[in-house]
Amino acid sequence: MICVIYRSPKKPQTFLYIVKRDDFSAVPEALLKTFGSPQLVTLVNLSNRDKLALADIEKVKTELLGKGYYLQLPPPTEDLLKQHKADQLPQQ
Repeated sequence: MICVIYRSPKKPQTFLYIVKRDDFSAVPEALLKTFGSPQLVTLVNLSNRDKLALADIEKVKTELLGKGYYLQLPPPTEDLLKQHKADQLPQQ
């Protein structure tokens, strides 16, 4: 299974995976509006891979077959202040 990966010019570290190059027909219009004009990153043969860098390859394949696209969002930002406050609570 080959997929095409595009990056968002509006949202850092946000990627859109689709099945066919420049065919965004399966992607909801509201998502494309928020995503911005997709910028081609690469084509990937998912059949030859066991994993992807920041996405679960099985979830990507499932969503590509089911919905026709997969949206990869950036990893959540670490809230260091929240973690520090949690660490300061007395142990019981």
